[in-house]
Amino acid sequence: MADSTRDGRTIDVADNPGQSRFEAIVDGAVVGKAVYRVKAGHGDTVVLTHTEVDPGLRGQGIGQALAGRALDLVRASGRQVVAQCPFIASYAAQHPQYADLVVPS
Repeated sequence: MADSTRDGRTIDVADNPGQSRFEAIVDGAVVGKAVYRVKAGHGDTVVLTHTEVDPGLRGQGIGQALAGRALDLVRASGRQVVAQCPFIASYAAQHPQYADLVVPS
């Protein structure tokens, strides 16, 4: 499932476990990332620590697509999320379908 930027370009989001981050990709380039770590001793919990979108592309819906797809990918893996990143925490709070996915740290 892919979202679109405000100008119609496709936003793909993929997990890059080697870099411990979810990546937003537009036109083949990584334009955003949501950095995570797996909680020590709790392999079923992903801690999302930081989200970043290239400054020149902010306001295009990339951050929201990244947050939503990252949460969807964590859910699909059977794990839960600790949202230390304020952007992810805010996104999850505004989208009740993630209420069961996000757990306190």
